[in-house]
Amino acid sequence: MTQNLLELHGVHTHIGAYHILHGVDLVVPRGQLTMLLGRNGAGKTTTLRTIMGLWQASQGHITFNGQDITKKHTPQIAGLNIAYVPENMGIFADLTVKENMVLAARSAKTAAQIDQARLQWIFKLFPAVEKFWNHPAGKLSGGQKQMLAVSRAIVEPRDLLIIDEPSKGLAPAIINNMIDAFRQLKESDVTILLVEQNISFAKRLGDTVAVMDNGRVVHAGSMAALAEDEALQRSLLGLAL
Repeated sequence: MTQNLLELHGVHTHIGAYHILHGVDLVVPRGQLTMLLGRNGAGKTTTLRTIMGLWQASQGHITFNGQDITKKHTPQIAGLNIAYVPENMGIFADLTVKENMVLAARSAKTAAQIDQARLQWIFKLFPAVEKFWNHPAGKLSGGQKQMLAVSRAIVEPRDLLIIDEPSKGLAPAIINNMIDAFRQLKESDVTILLVEQNISFAKRLGDTVAVMDNGRVVHAGSMAALAEDEALQRSLLGLAL
């Protein structure tokens, strides 16, 4: 088993005429939570979408668990036990919360076939998921949709979770629930890659960090070390944590 579950080497991504990623080098250590930080427009979301095959890398390569996935299609990548929560959450608005969860639980065809112990754990983390179980997902508030999106990602055990701004739109109390959820997931040896703008969230959760600017990773290391170095924070992010 390799130490790093996910690795990107020299990854370039073009979207039409636009060259967005300019040789991204990124490692995501197995069993850790890696924060991907950077100013708006730095290339963070494009990096996640390229990992998932939604956009194809034009150069470089991506490996997951030692396997080259650079040219694989998104369903094949998801089939390797990777869950992705995009910034727009990707829920099915016309389906109920329950139906959204059943779709995400690939081994279940009905709600009764979902792992009930895991489902009860999710309900404790995000009570709104249980409260609105039979409601159309499109009727939920923004924060409730975010909780549903993360719940879908964790309804079955995954080897890697890739989540784009999970705290976006959430009230502080729900953010604390989210942090608790990710901590529990880390304890179960799940590897997590998070893009996040909430710096307090990043400090409390991150093991390792990569900072992007202008389509490249310009800093990588310990999250704790970055959190303690205000000069480095200002240099990389234009602000202090």
